[in-house]
This record gives sequence, C-alpha cells and structure tokens, in this order.
Amino acid sequence: MAKSSTNVNFKLQNLRKEKNMSYEMVANKVGICKAYYWQIENGNRRLYYDLALKIAQVFDLKPDDLFFDYYE
Repeated sequence: MAKSSTNVNFKLQNLRKEKNMSYEMVANKVGICKAYYWQIENGNRRLYYDLALKIAQVFDLKPDDLFFDYYE
C-alpha cells in the first residue's frame, strides 16, 4: 500500500529549491500551468506516471529515484 504523499511532496519542494527554481519554472519545463504544479507539490493533485517522468527529467533524475519510497 502507498504511503502518504508527504515524502514525495517534501522531496519535490526541496529539489526545486536546491535548483533555485520557482513553481513556474518547473511547470513550464513540464508543460503544465504553475497552479497545477503547485497543487502536485502540495499534495492537492494526483501525480500521474507520464507527468512523474517529465518532473524527474527536470531534476535530472530517474523516476524511481524521485518516487520509489512512495510505493514501499
């Protein structure tokens, strides 16, 4: 069973800040609006696989590196 998405949200937020990126910068690279990305990062939107792939690419990671602990 999946854990709370809090760990993933925290990880996304930390990565974004480490890269000195705004919500808008990440959203533009992924191809979504700023509000949608904010909702993902804050746990208000479900993260789908295709979008998870794009977000992982923005941070130069493999999806498993970013999201694996969510499914342990």
